[in-house]
Amino acid sequence: MEGLRDRQVYIETYGCTYNHADTRKLALILEGQGCRIVAGPDEADVVVINTCTVIGKTERHMLRRIRAFADRDLYVTGCMPVVQAAEILGAAPSARLLFPEEISERFCGACTGVVGGAGIVQVAAGCAGRCAYCITRAARGPLRSRPKEAICREVEALVGRGAYEVQVTGQDVSAWGMDLGERLPALIDAVSVLPGDFLLRLGMMNPATAQGIAVPLARLLGEAKVFSFVHLPVQSGSDAVLAAMRRGYTAGEFEAMVAAFRKACPEVRICTDFIVGYPTETEEDFAESMALLRAIRPEKVNVTRYSPRPGTPAAALKTMPERIAKDRSRILDAAAKEIYREQNAALVGETVEAVVTCRKKEGSVVARDRAYREIVVPGNFLPGERLNVRITGNRTVYLTGRATSSNTGTANR
Repeated sequence: MEGLRDRQVYIETYGCTYNHADTRKLALILEGQGCRIVAGPDEADVVVINTCTVIGKTERHMLRRIRAFADRDLYVTGCMPVVQAAEILGAAPSARLLFPEEISERFCGACTGVVGGAGIVQVAAGCAGRCAYCITRAARGPLRSRPKEAICREVEALVGRGAYEVQVTGQDVSAWGMDLGERLPALIDAVSVLPGDFLLRLGMMNPATAQGIAVPLARLLGEAKVFSFVHLPVQSGSDAVLAAMRRGYTAGEFEAMVAAFRKACPEVRICTDFIVGYPTETEEDFAESMALLRAIRPEKVNVTRYSPRPGTPAAALKTMPERIAKDRSRILDAAAKEIYREQNAALVGETVEAVVTCRKKEGSVVARDRAYREIVVPGNFLPGERLNVRITGNRTVYLTGRATSSNTGTANR
């Protein structure tokens, strides 16, 4: 990173919220070294690509972007330098590798800053799991939780700079504290007593680490300064596939966990993920995933086709034909969208409290209700502005609405 002084730097970021927080840290480090962060590669004399390699499709896109800047002064960071350095250098032999740990070690700011009213806090790096298909564990290492006191100081700094939403991120947020003798509800309790008008948005949690804290966590979702939103990837409805994946729970345990969340916090919105086409997945296994989807009726679903990741145990297994995985992906995604349509239809005509998160386009904004639903609202409201919104339309993956009042006066501007 010593070569990055007094330069014009363009940063391209991919992947999860954790990666985006690393980019914010890197930008602040570079600005402290006399660099200027620019909006496009044409303005830059240095290009940085912050990579993701969670699935094969993403990796291929990363390599295309790396090749596109192979003749430039190029730095590559994110997960790929740790686990796929040879692939990076094959695409761009003169590229320099910037490991995520170097960013963390050099960053000494109070926080990563606030963008559009939202801040990001990395509560832990790495994870406690050993999933058979996942390359992220190799890239990010074992669980390393940050102390509760340091996290609280960072949240205070973000709120002091105008954050109304604090995005809590890690490779497995529900694992926070397991290496420190603490658990996530204790962290939320500590953050919730901090002064300021803000809400936490909890990042992805592994059911294997969340199941032991589901009930106290669900109560906090309804009571504390937390969006009533849970991202809990199940990955399969088949116990046989979950065992092959080394996920550490059964479909029945996952279903019971969802029921516990909904009992303790009826307004909670459940997001989950499914991987289809896993090498051991049979037609019967896929049918069990469909059955689980219909049983739990999640409010948001991410469907991913399995792709082997280098160095993982699952990579040694024979992959199934791509056409089968594609068919299963389409079937599961269509069933999930039908559930969204039915759930959203019931909300039309209701009035909800929401906070503006960003501008959608000229003349409209995106607002989020307490369950973190996306609502497109006409008007030129400011990020962080609180609105009462009447839901007027159902667009399957988002809602439309009209502001009936605002905390700053007239709603219809």
